[in-house]
Amino acid sequence: MQSILYKKNILVTGGTGSIGQALVKRAISDGAKHIKVFSNDENALYEMELEFEKFKNIEYIIGDIRDNEKIFSIIKNCDIVFHAAALKHVDRCELHPLETITVNILGTNNVAKAAIRQGVKIVISISTDKAVNPIGVMGATKLLAEKLFSAEAFHSNSKTIFASVRFGNVFHTRGSILPRIEKQIQKGGPITLTDERMNRFFMTKEDAVNLIVSATKIARGGETFVLKMPLLRLNDLFEAMKEIISPKYGYAPDQIKTKKIGIRPGEKLTEYLLTSFEMEHALETKNFFIIPKMFEPADPKKYPGSKKPKNITTYFENLSPIPKKEIIKFLKTIY
Repeated sequence: MQSILYKKNILVTGGTGSIGQALVKRAISDGAKHIKVFSNDENALYEMELEFEKFKNIEYIIGDIRDNEKIFSIIKNCDIVFHAAALKHVDRCELHPLETITVNILGTNNVAKAAIRQGVKIVISISTDKAVNPIGVMGATKLLAEKLFSAEAFHSNSKTIFASVRFGNVFHTRGSILPRIEKQIQKGGPITLTDERMNRFFMTKEDAVNLIVSATKIARGGETFVLKMPLLRLNDLFEAMKEIISPKYGYAPDQIKTKKIGIRPGEKLTEYLLTSFEMEHALETKNFFIIPKMFEPADPKKYPGSKKPKNITTYFENLSPIPKKEIIKFLKTIY
């Protein structure tokens, strides 16, 4: 079956990030016609251009998502926009809330307005589980970015389709927890753990890209798509990493100690994928949940393979962190 990316002109904002690069690779493999990589990271653009130099259909553009005129010019002639540009580090966002607001909200608004004016067919924004009942700046701004897209789909008279995809933590992406813990193990420890009770939802880059492409294919406008992800206890993840990684750097797993440092501002013990309100209205498929457009009842007929679950809360109530042996098995596919 032909990919929705085939022979399309595609823009990836934040295109030098881990998810951005994974999307570019998928667009290449799926036969995209032209790919624009937009980033404010000059060095990352240079390195990416070297890595992808044999592909002549990729254009590398430096700029800031907050520059409205720049966004308007680069979106011209694009069929699909993947909006991955954002400030994502929880503690940095807490320390610099105004910067976070201008990037994550105003930057997203720039993308939306430019897409409408330039007649883009589909715009998919990358969100986070931290947008669910947010307690920090990053989560709050990503929630508002989701709401902005949903409202744009509700108010706009254009034919542009707006939707969001909500991620958990993505394994082995730049700035994610795995590279940080690996560096701590490489130095002989200690591993820094905020709280032994802390749980997180995780996904692979492949899972993330598959969710984005699936959302692109079936979005009707205004939805948020949420992948069903495994729940991990961070302490189990760190212990598993000790077993897998320590010998590579000449240490026995029990030589690497764990230091508890306490929860940082803006963090929760457990992130959630859906709010209680969303659970009442969401549709369910085998692999993800669909939060419908605002003020619109969920209609399974619109989305192939979807259904209205009887009680979606039971899915989360019965969800337990996966055992350490499963985490080890998974980590062996990465390291």
